Amino acid sequence: MGQGTNDIGMMGLAVMGRNLALNIADKGFKVAAFNRTSSVTDEFVVSLGPEQQIQPTYSIEEFAKSLAKPRRAMIMVKAGAAVDAVIDSLTPYLEPGDIVIDGGNSHYTDTNRRNQALAEKGIHFLGVGISGGEAGARNGPSIMPGGQKEAYEAARPIFEAVAARAGDAPCTAYLGPRSAGHYVKMVHNGIEYGVMQLIAETYALLKAVLGKSNQELADIYASWNDAELNSYLVEITSHIFRRRDEGGKSYLVDEILGEAEQLGTGMWTSQSAMDLHVPVPGIDIAVAMRSLSALEAQRKAAQSFLGPAYVPHPTDDETLSVEHIRRALYAGMIMTYAQGFAQLRVASNKLEYQLSLDDVARVWRGGCIIRAALLAGVERAFGGAPDLGNLLLDSEMAARVAERRKDLVRVAKAGASSGVPIPGLMTSLGYLDSFRAGWLPLNLVQAQRDYFGAHTYRRVDREGVFHTEWTGE
Repeated sequence: MGQGTNDIGMMGLAVMGRNLALNIADKGFKVAAFNRTSSVTDEFVVSLGPEQQIQPTYSIEEFAKSLAKPRRAMIMVKAGAAVDAVIDSLTPYLEPGDIVIDGGNSHYTDTNRRNQALAEKGIHFLGVGISGGEAGARNGPSIMPGGQKEAYEAARPIFEAVAARAGDAPCTAYLGPRSAGHYVKMVHNGIEYGVMQLIAETYALLKAVLGKSNQELADIYASWNDAELNSYLVEITSHIFRRRDEGGKSYLVDEILGEAEQLGTGMWTSQSAMDLHVPVPGIDIAVAMRSLSALEAQRKAAQSFLGPAYVPHPTDDETLSVEHIRRALYAGMIMTYAQGFAQLRVASNKLEYQLSLDDVARVWRGGCIIRAALLAGVERAFGGAPDLGNLLLDSEMAARVAERRKDLVRVAKAGASSGVPIPGLMTSLGYLDSFRAGWLPLNLVQAQRDYFGAHTYRRVDREGVFHTEWTGE
């Protein structure tokens, strides 16, 4: 290795950057490594085996000169100003035709801005969503690239080599121009928020209503993962309930504060969905619950005014079973994916991404955090009907949800009567009933809008736009 010989460069050697660099090197590519803090680079070099083709570099100039042309430089730093700083420091050493790759969780509007700014200099830019966490980066993540097609083709051999696989296919594909890759990753994270909220609510029901122990919970989620709920998030849930705290006297999950933090991607998904007028209530409530979880002092104070949650379960209520909860979770998961894909459909049209949603489903089938067996059905649905507006308009997926509505009702009743907060599951039921309703009471809302604001209304019996003087005779 030496000047102008490395296939790709990795800038940023935190957990994701270093593991991705190792993954790339394992596949036979030569990698240049750079970190702003030299001691981090030194530490990384010490951990390398003699067979790994990774060249440490200690300046931006040395890093750029070590790359074969057209240069492929991948940035793995915290989203935001840090990405701009790295690009600004790197650009003077690049030439037209070189490729900058942002593999972080950048906001898609930032990706659009960077793409345009670099394009004016003749430099290509790929915004690449990467999912799978530390283990995925090392062993095979889901990779979601967007940007110039020719830049993707130059990086494609590396992406396909290091990505996870679903069957024989790599979990990566060119998704579209500009910020398509980062937008898809953002919605991936929104779905992740929604599914995690649903799983947490099933935990609350199993624990507070059915009285299941941590060992029983571990066994339940493990059995669910062996069937239709097979997914990464359900699998790791079973592992979490088996883990004991130091000393083995308690379970670790019981020692963790009930406050879930967030980095912003779920919120971005909700914000963009609102801008696009796409309903994603399962994602919205998941974001809201993370915010509510941070209000511990207020929640504890509220008990004295409102009474405590988790009241004893009424004996005359319909019996709730583990099976009801399992089936309700599956229906809720499908609807969470349906909402995310509906957002991608509208965003693809409005932002001119030309997304192939079956490709998105395939890319998510392996390596990523929301990988799940049900994505095979999602891929089939969009593969057969590329313009499908909502997953619930596919007959097979709709049937899976419809036949589980009674389970959602049973779970919602149990949660309400027991005071167990399960807003995600209740929202899933509300979304299902609203989406299948031929009539919604929003005619009253429109009448109210016309009453106080003269916003007009349309009629069911004839064409046109109308306004009424509601206070007149």
